[in-house]
Amino acid sequence: MRRWRRRGRREVAKRAFDLLVAALLLLLLSPLMLAIAGWIKLDSPGPVFFRQARVGRHGVPFRIHKFRTMRADVGGGSLTLDRDPRITRAGAWLRPRRLDELPQLLDVLAGTMSLVGPRPEVPEYVAHYPAALREQALAVRPGITSPAALEFLDEAAQLARAADPEREYIEAILPRKVQLAADYAAQASLWGDLGVLGRTVRRLVGG
Repeated sequence: MRRWRRRGRREVAKRAFDLLVAALLLLLLSPLMLAIAGWIKLDSPGPVFFRQARVGRHGVPFRIHKFRTMRADVGGGSLTLDRDPRITRAGAWLRPRRLDELPQLLDVLAGTMSLVGPRPEVPEYVAHYPAALREQALAVRPGITSPAALEFLDEAAQLARAADPEREYIEAILPRKVQLAADYAAQASLWGDLGVLGRTVRRLVGG
């Protein structure tokens, strides 16, 4: 019983932190986000936002929000490779800096995401999760950043080097991501999240 109470208190503290920080960041970054939205509209035809079905906590689907970084008139798979021809000029600048992820602060306010948590996958790749880790990996809200996101910052380049990018993702990258997601869910804490956020800022600022 005490363990469940402690877990409940941790979740309440984490949610309160998410709400406070997400609201503050949206307020502070709103001029930048408006400028990015204007640039996207001028750069290529199509909507400002990219919305896509992802799998959230306990396997519940939701729609993630990003700034659109690809041409709206071109289809393609879920994977994005380094120097992908679908990427717009604005997208080529936004993606390495992870600025296309800023609209996910709205998803944090809505409660479908957290600031820190396993990155949410599309359903077609969740189907490849190992059965032994699936429940644990989906036990917490997905996040804007995570230990796996930091480990695979160069994922697009790794996929571009592979002879079969999708096979590389499913067989080499995805199992490691799922293991890291399960490990995070088992040890999630507010202090741990602060550490991940600090590492994320340092990695992005440091290039």
